[in-house]
Amino acid sequence: MFATTKPQKVLIVLHQERSSPGRVGQALISKGFDLDIRRPALGDSLPETLHRHAGAVVFGGPMSANDPEEFIRLETEWMAVPLKENKPLLGICLGAQMLSNHLGGKVEGRSDGGVEIGWYPIEATEEGRALFDWPSMVYHFHSEGFSLPSDATLLATGDSYPNQAFRYGEKAYGIQFHAELTRAMMHRWVVHGANRFELPNAQLGAVHLQGRMIWDNHLRAWLDRFLEHLFMEEGVEAVAN
Repeated sequence: MFATTKPQKVLIVLHQERSSPGRVGQALISKGFDLDIRRPALGDSLPETLHRHAGAVVFGGPMSANDPEEFIRLETEWMAVPLKENKPLLGICLGAQMLSNHLGGKVEGRSDGGVEIGWYPIEATEEGRALFDWPSMVYHFHSEGFSLPSDATLLATGDSYPNQAFRYGEKAYGIQFHAELTRAMMHRWVVHGANRFELPNAQLGAVHLQGRMIWDNHLRAWLDRFLEHLFMEEGVEAVAN
């Protein structure tokens, strides 16, 4: 296991009061990082620079990246900070869609209303396979997807929503699926999101929980490799807190 020479902070951007960084947070702490948790939707500001952070992770939420709320606009514009400073940046679901919007992409749902809520297959591209092995099934909970921004590299694709993961520049990544869910988080999502299981292409809650037993170990292992790659293998230098 790699270790940082000094404690480093990773900026964690969440979008609801009870949201958690889940296994992403657990993995980063195990690798020697501290978590700087901000919730812009609840009035928290975002730092003007990441000079005192090792990078940032922007998580998902029930809102749309196209919503008119001020925090959506400010958060989307803020992504210029890690991009300009070449800091590791990971956008998950909503976070990936905000990153796509920031880079000139487009976020929208399918014309037939189809969603990805449950377990769906993905396939790594040649560029994605060059980084590491990818899981064949991943967990989704979204009704919109993102277009591939100009100059971005597609890393994984899917049937319902073709753009599942991309890299922009050296250290910015967007992924449409969720690898961060703990068992408790998935149970909460299944309970509180049950009204969405009737949407086109959505899976019933029982399928969510059954799929976890089958595919989650591979997804969890992928997440650990990915975070190792993003935060530990690209020359992130320790900074004083």
